[in-house]
This record gives sequence, structure tokens and C-alpha cells, in this order.
Amino acid sequence: GIEYIDSYFFNKVEDIRFNSTVGRFVGYTEHGLKNAEAWNSDAGILGQEQAELERYCKPSAAIDYSDILDKT
Repeated sequence: GIEYIDSYFFNKVEDIRFNSTVGRFVGYTEHGLKNAEAWNSDAGILGQEQAELERYCKPSAAIDYSDILDKT
């Protein structure tokens, strides 16, 4: 399967992450925890993140996989 991860960093520290397998944001700092709580309660933001798996990841993976097969 494919997993989409969208990480946000502040001063080189991961603040918050969306993980398509979990289906929600996880905060790693005090600021990230507050944002995760807010963003997880917003169906629009969650929907946009979840849609990236279909919009970007799966088509890109199919192209990459095809390129690998062409070279073997």
C-alpha cells in the first residue's frame, strides 16, 4: 500500500504531521498539538489531505513503478 505523509517543520523540528494511514494530524510540539486538535476537527482540511493520496501519490507511484519495470 501507499502511505502519504505531510510534515510541517519549524526551526528544523517537526511540529505536526498528517499520515494517511492514521487519517489525521499528529502534533509533536506544544504548538503542533494545538494545531493538530484544530485541524483534525476541520473536515475540509482533513479531506484535502486525504485526497492527496489519490490525486498525487497513486498516479506518481504508477509512473515510478512503470519506469522501474522498463529498466529491468
